[in-house]
Amino acid sequence: MKEFSWDLLDIGIGILILFIILLAGYCVFSLMTKFKDNEEIARGNEAAGMYMGSKMLGLCIIVAMVSFSSHSWISMLTWSAVGIVALCIVYIVFDLVTPKTKLGDEIAKGNMAVAQLLRGIVIGVSLVIGTFLM
Repeated sequence: MKEFSWDLLDIGIGILILFIILLAGYCVFSLMTKFKDNEEIARGNEAAGMYMGSKMLGLCIIVAMVSFSSHSWISMLTWSAVGIVALCIVYIVFDLVTPKTKLGDEIAKGNMAVAQLLRGIVIGVSLVIGTFLM
């Protein structure tokens, strides 16, 4: 029974850490956009919702892969932070290589084509980053 209790405690700590990482990621990702993510999502901007959801899913992928290979909570937090930074860098680089299309402006306008493109890039890159961080 003691083992079960420790397992439950580990699960609880893991979920708490996941929420902390997701909250931190959400805040960092929101700072990177020129528009207010919460406001756009609240007013029904599907592109903003899809893009933020994709970033959160991508971050969850990274956290899952990191947690699989980490042997401590500190290691998991550290490598998850690296994942957040890596996703931010990918966004910046992709924005730079598409100078005719300002990604943030298009998402704010509700451009679902750009949101779909970014979703694919974020999820794909998250799988690769997660594999690197394992």
